[in-house]
Amino acid sequence: MRYFVGIDIGGTNIAVGVVDEEGNLLRKLSVPTGASRGQDALVADMIGSVKAVVDVAGLTLSDIASVGIGVPGAVTPEGVVIRAVNLGWKNTPLAQIMGDALGLPVYLGNDADCAALGEVVAGAGSNCSSALMITMGTGIGGGFIVNGRIFSGCTGQGTEPGHFTFLYGGEKCGCGKRGCFEAYASATALIRQTKRAMEQNPDSKMWALVDGDIDRVNGKVPFDAAKLDDGTARAVVAQYIDYLGMGIAGMVDSFRPELIIMGGGICNQGDYLMIPLNETIRKYCYASDEIAPPPAVRATLGNDAGIIGAAMLQVSQEKSKA
Repeated sequence: MRYFVGIDIGGTNIAVGVVDEEGNLLRKLSVPTGASRGQDALVADMIGSVKAVVDVAGLTLSDIASVGIGVPGAVTPEGVVIRAVNLGWKNTPLAQIMGDALGLPVYLGNDADCAALGEVVAGAGSNCSSALMITMGTGIGGGFIVNGRIFSGCTGQGTEPGHFTFLYGGEKCGCGKRGCFEAYASATALIRQTKRAMEQNPDSKMWALVDGDIDRVNGKVPFDAAKLDDGTARAVVAQYIDYLGMGIAGMVDSFRPELIIMGGGICNQGDYLMIPLNETIRKYCYASDEIAPPPAVRATLGNDAGIIGAAMLQVSQEKSKA
């Protein structure tokens, strides 16, 4: 049995876990990220956390085949962080730094790609060989898994599902472009759409849900109000699901995966989101009356997906070379 360590670098916490070759998460721990402390402090925390979690798992570093790291940014196949804005990293040879400190092979992947890989290895897509994962949060992340390995593209940076042009000349996106899918279907976009609707409809029940303070709006508010049969909220939710389904349908037509895996807090709406979303994907997919689109399902691993996927980076690369 081989064992791997996965590291998922988040904005708030760095999560570290020991995973076996079947994708089972054996032990995990987390430490605060504290990106403002600088690169050296973060790397020291990661090194210490790897040693600690291996010890808690009853293993030694000699039992570990490799360490995988999910980075919130662009990385190269050689293990360099090209850019991780939230960490303040640029052209950082992270794999070499960590590898020299631990005496182990170290692999890097984009954090969203790692989460997608984790779901295919041990979560919602465990019975699939290809799946597209979409995560709606502050932005839209995701990854495309083909034959059990991350689709990385010719330069190794993988996919950016949030940043294809969804509407020419549309809403300004945080990336600087206009009309990105993220600007219409992220949780941030839903909050913006909700606030606009509330300002135009002062009688909406959404105002009562936030005690009259529009700054308290989150992605749950329009769904809660829609369930109370508020017409304004129902319109917001319907429009949002239409945006989301149309964008996903475009990706289905481009890649035709076996499964669409949906992540992010908005998915906690369960069937209230997923049933109409699947209907919308079918509505917009090419020839859906003859070629059934893949089902969209909720992710099952939560925050563990990134740890498991990062740990499995070596296995994924081995499959790429097979």
